[in-house]
Amino acid sequence: MTEPTVLATFATPSLVAPDHQPAPSSNPLRLGLLASGSGSNVEVIAQAIASGQLNAQIQVVIYNNPTAKVAERAERLGLAKLLLNHREFASRAALDQAIVAALKAHQADWVIMAGWMRIVTQDLIDAFPRRILNIHPSLLPSFPGANAVEQALKSGVKITGCTVHYVELAVDSGPIIIQAAVPILPNDTSEALHQRIQVQEHRIFPLAIALAAQSDAAIYGE
Repeated sequence: MTEPTVLATFATPSLVAPDHQPAPSSNPLRLGLLASGSGSNVEVIAQAIASGQLNAQIQVVIYNNPTAKVAERAERLGLAKLLLNHREFASRAALDQAIVAALKAHQADWVIMAGWMRIVTQDLIDAFPRRILNIHPSLLPSFPGANAVEQALKSGVKITGCTVHYVELAVDSGPIIIQAAVPILPNDTSEALHQRIQVQEHRIFPLAIALAAQSDAAIYGE
């Protein structure tokens, strides 16, 4: 049985079908990806670009954990990668300043947090205003922060999901771009629910990037 998925977006007044494609921009988006873990969303974005679903190119993948599997994934995909180990920086601001410098050196215009497990500072936000996107495994504003899947299970809600949103200083607080709903099944485990949420993450993230770019072009011009 295929579970229902509900998508909502700022781009149209109606619900957007999962296979909806926004009008393409003439110039490829130049993406800088930030990741801390396995990097499955990095690969999904790369696949969306290769298939023509997303008109973009990945300039660099920055990761903060030396053992993160995303490094191997980026290597296999032929993507430029850079380790900025957060433990080697004196403060969050110092890390973000290094990230900004690296993103600008690689000519990235958009920052995509594809499983980035660090709280950002104003340094990063100011460097890329309205151009930083994050994906979170809940239907925000419910269950922000860490352990969102476990929070949903503990709360007893019947539906959770995932959200792509603009990044602001407060954690998981920025304007929502798109969401996908995932029902919580009887006797669900954290692992099982997280896997089903991740399926929806992979469906909506490339679409959310395209929608954000389309909105940006409409407001500011290409």
